Amino acid sequence: MAKIPGSPSFDGLKRRIATHRAEGTLRKNDRFVRQTYCLAVLDARAKAREWFDEYPKAAYWTEVESWRQIDNDQIEFTMRRLPSAD
Repeated sequence: MAKIPGSPSFDGLKRRIATHRAEGTLRKNDRFVRQTYCLAVLDARAKAREWFDEYPKAAYWTEVESWRQIDNDQIEFTMRRLPSAD
């Protein structure tokens, strides 16, 4: 009969996660400018449009990096863009 392999070791994954957390949220090669907001839904949409108008996606790679809905119909979101368009 063939032996069923046991569970894989997660030591490598644990080391990678620990290293990533130790580096913090800003990485050395990360050149993006980020801003996090917590606004009402309509204000959040307006702020995102403001970013896209001021920093066009084609030139600055502007995007909504993350968002979530929190209490009282508030949206917490992070906008990301390159510092300058070349």
